[in-house]
Amino acid sequence: MSKTTKAYLAGLALAVGAGIGPAQAVDEITVAYFLEWPTPNQFAQAKEIYEEELGVKINWRSFDAGTAMSAAMASGDVQIAFSQGIPPFVVATSAGQNLQVVDVAVSYSENDNCVVRSSLEIDQDNAKDLEGKEVGVPLGTAAHYGFLKQMVHFGVDTSTMKIVDMAPPDGAAAFANGNLDMVCGWGGALRRMKEHGNVLLTGAEKEELGIQVFDATTVPSSWAKENPELLAKFLKVTADMNAKFAAGGEAEMLPVIAKAAGMDDDATAATLAGFDFPTIDEQLSAKWLGGGTQTFLKEVADFFVEQGTIDQALPSYEDAVDASYLEAASKL
Repeated sequence: MSKTTKAYLAGLALAVGAGIGPAQAVDEITVAYFLEWPTPNQFAQAKEIYEEELGVKINWRSFDAGTAMSAAMASGDVQIAFSQGIPPFVVATSAGQNLQVVDVAVSYSENDNCVVRSSLEIDQDNAKDLEGKEVGVPLGTAAHYGFLKQMVHFGVDTSTMKIVDMAPPDGAAAFANGNLDMVCGWGGALRRMKEHGNVLLTGAEKEELGIQVFDATTVPSSWAKENPELLAKFLKVTADMNAKFAAGGEAEMLPVIAKAAGMDDDATAATLAGFDFPTIDEQLSAKWLGGGTQTFLKEVADFFVEQGTIDQALPSYEDAVDASYLEAASKL
């Protein structure tokens, strides 16, 4: 497990060390996002509202995991990552990549989890039986972090397990074919996983254990400093879409969001029901960008060090969060 993650970090270090800088003249940007991960801002994505407000062409590029988003930002191919998981962000920043959290995209404790094959008849009472089993996990992601925390909670020795690095869609397919005992993921892939197994802990139970699950809008800090107004406008459009959805815009927005996410309407509605989209004021509070997120980043990093996933954590992650762009967005 650690070898795979360290191989990713080695590649990331090469990209960072290559001296690849941010985009020069900004007439277009590339934004990373996930398919099968419906969010209100995809209404603006589909309707080209972002382009209208920012005045630039936007290329939307889908990814399977947040680790790949980090690598794309390191190479300069992506300027904004929407809804990147906190663990992959921590892995990248701990390795020296200069990224920053600028916005809380979505909170979703119920929409990220691990599933155990039904035929194994393993639940909370006999979770130790997972030792020696094979599990598919997208390494360095929120699902990976949640998996490790759950295994620690249940006293499962992960060194006895065969852990395979798999993107959620691939993990779901392998699980359906009977090739894995346990699999972890999110969104549409997680729903497909649940067709063949059961979770060990609910979202609420995970939160009680301190397993916080949320995604952020992340950016290369150098690019953000060069394009503060552009970034603030992006965050403003995102917040406006969240507000529109919360104010009763679901009927109008849902079909558009579903199409952009590559899902049907029912699956989109079911996924969105498990999401929470904090307002700008909420994000700027002590719970989130006012201190809580910085503390959580450090907790995740220290845990990954304990597990041998990364070599070392930063002394502090205060500089990995910058609320100034969201504050600027609140005034637009």
